[in-house]
Amino acid sequence: MTYWLVANPKAGDGERSQDFWLERLAAAGIHDPTCQDFDNFDNDDWSQNVEPGDVVMVAGGDGSVNRGARLCLDRDATLAVLPSGTANDFTRNLDLPENPDDLCNVISDGPIQQVDVAEFDHQLFLNVAHVGLGTAPVCESDDASKKRLGRFSYGVGLLRKLSEKRGFHAQIRCDKGFVSGRWLSIAIANGAFFGGGNEIPEACANDGQLELVAIRPRPVIQLLMTYLLLRLTRKSPKRTSTLVHLKGARCSVTTRKPKTVTADGDIATKTPLNVVCRPQALSVIGRSVVTTAASA
Repeated sequence: MTYWLVANPKAGDGERSQDFWLERLAAAGIHDPTCQDFDNFDNDDWSQNVEPGDVVMVAGGDGSVNRGARLCLDRDATLAVLPSGTANDFTRNLDLPENPDDLCNVISDGPIQQVDVAEFDHQLFLNVAHVGLGTAPVCESDDASKKRLGRFSYGVGLLRKLSEKRGFHAQIRCDKGFVSGRWLSIAIANGAFFGGGNEIPEACANDGQLELVAIRPRPVIQLLMTYLLLRLTRKSPKRTSTLVHLKGARCSVTTRKPKTVTADGDIATKTPLNVVCRPQALSVIGRSVVTTAASA
């Protein structure tokens, strides 16, 4: 088995570099992993040397991890995440310790979990795809603001756009569920966290289900009250005057005019968007798969 290390030097504040992780991995017993340049991530000259059962360690944010997942799926390898980005939402699904030294010890121990993958247009996402307001932080936040504000840059981007309350018209399908109307934001989530740690109620990254959460245009105070209600109860009402929450193995969003879709923090495609869940398709190192379902 070979350990591979790919570090994105532009991720987060730039402090968790390749050398940062090499030092801590060595202390955990992983010496001299095969390092590759992030800019050559898709270069077949090295990726074709990844063997089934190898561990591909990716130091970066959700977008970087997305690229590592594609490689691991193609080569039947195991993904290990070294959180170094702005939001790092995917790692929250894996019950990984925040301390880098403890994290490297977990990777050295090698507990493997199987997680779902969401596929669309010959692409994938591990965490969340957005249409509407949720795309604003990706489309408008530059690298400088991400480094300065960290995960709060996503919230700043959203607040700047809340004045645009008219939204857009879309038809939403999720298995047998269907709803049509005007929306402020539509999110299709594969994991249980997004936007720097916000929880999606009653969600899990290995249950074979996508979570579609759609927000209607409403006054800011009503949007904030809905958000607080979700955080306090940790339960998502299926339909309210503000929010719709649907589940399914297949989800689609169709808009009257093409709209930008972001996935795992990167601009990905335009609507219409059709997403299919591949249950437990990806092997990844983690202590467990976190669920936000309320305890019985």
